[in-house]
Amino acid sequence: MNVLSVSQFSDDTRTLIYPVQKENLSAQLTAIAEETSLPIAILDAEVKAEKSEITTFFTTDKRIYILGLGAEPTSHQIIKAFRTLLFKHKAKVGTQVGVSLKNCPVDWIEFVVNGMELGKYEFGLYKTEPKTAIPLFENGTLELRTDDFKSELIEKGKHIADTQLRLFTLLNAPSNFKTPQTLASWAMHSGEKYGYKVRVFDSGECQSLGLFALLAVGQGSKSEPEFIVMEYQGEGATQKVALVGKGVTFDTGGISIKPSENMHLMKSDMGGAAAVLGAIEVAAKLKLPIHLIGIVPTTENSVDGDSMKPGDVIQSYAGKTIEVTDTDAEGRLILADGLSYALKNFQPDVLIDLATLTGSIIRTLGYHAAGLFTTSNELGKQLKRAGERTGERLWRLPMWEEYADHLKSDIADVRNFSGVPHSQAIAAAKFLELFVENHTSWAHLDIAGTAYGDTDLAPQRAGTAYGVRLLTEFITQLTKDPANDKSQH
Repeated sequence: MNVLSVSQFSDDTRTLIYPVQKENLSAQLTAIAEETSLPIAILDAEVKAEKSEITTFFTTDKRIYILGLGAEPTSHQIIKAFRTLLFKHKAKVGTQVGVSLKNCPVDWIEFVVNGMELGKYEFGLYKTEPKTAIPLFENGTLELRTDDFKSELIEKGKHIADTQLRLFTLLNAPSNFKTPQTLASWAMHSGEKYGYKVRVFDSGECQSLGLFALLAVGQGSKSEPEFIVMEYQGEGATQKVALVGKGVTFDTGGISIKPSENMHLMKSDMGGAAAVLGAIEVAAKLKLPIHLIGIVPTTENSVDGDSMKPGDVIQSYAGKTIEVTDTDAEGRLILADGLSYALKNFQPDVLIDLATLTGSIIRTLGYHAAGLFTTSNELGKQLKRAGERTGERLWRLPMWEEYADHLKSDIADVRNFSGVPHSQAIAAAKFLELFVENHTSWAHLDIAGTAYGDTDLAPQRAGTAYGVRLLTEFITQLTKDPANDKSQH
């Protein structure tokens, strides 16, 4: 899709889109009526500007969509509205589409382009009927009529969308099409294309390195674990940020097996890995001035005669012993190795892990926010602010020392599951805290409720690529804040 900046729409642009907000709606509709010759009485009666409301009108030669954005729309709401419109009407919009962004903030350019690009995603990955070509995305043109124009915002919207689209496919792929080796291959190809380092350690090398917790989780699967280490070093970088993402490509729960009802959704248990893969790629595409480390411990958690058993005591990269009281609390085990490896080998200034870790966080926050756990008030504020700006929201939960009492073990340094029927997301964060060596700028994001959703677009549920825009915004702001420039100290 070619994107152009125009002062007036071309005569042969047959589809026009006018986004409207609840604020000053009457004035917006009056302007649309004057421009399109649509009757103002009909516009006033039909258009309410509700979120993602799509109202279609026709003139003698134009199809006109008036797209509701609600009140004070966030970037997430703008992206979602445009994605929904394109997703539902992509076969109708033709090859040339115009979007009026007159009197809109300039940064809406990025959100509109991103949303429209995401609208082309097809959920039926393995359906056998031929896919219908979409003219706009094959060889079409998007005209943006704006008061101000910044081509870099178009590129940013497209770059992020391209990565998100490929992550959708990765997230939605079933486990027989997605193994630890698939994630490793994704990282290798991305690194080669966008110019950052990727090293993949196979199970034998993991054994030599001492990644024993990762190996323990994966010992019941025929697909061997992999340990993916990515490194992007942007020009002028003064900050080193390490991201660690849980990459369980399918989670049965192991011997502590999950209920069968929703187990098919456990193909999404690599949502944290997807966020890290995407954030590294986007940073490289945008050439952000940051030193970024991405670590993805990836495995399956399967049921087999060799599977890890409840009550087993396993080793870890950090040297701590772990009593495995629940094999379905496996994500924190592989994250422990990933966090320890990042600290020992890269000494990052900021350390963040992301994981679809607990059902507890869904019961606490639902599907509208991820859990944020950190002992750093400054980092907590920075991440929460990035979440508000992108719509990938976070809510901070306590990390009080009393929650660690439930992790004490009689026979090992720590046990992996608290065993109590409450505060399990917090206990998981307290477990991970034991492996970050009192790092003063560490955060754990439990994204179990946000990595898989999109039920308004998908037939059932689908991957959201949650975390890519959040981390990109966080990193971008980190590079702009003079207080974070170590060269000035």
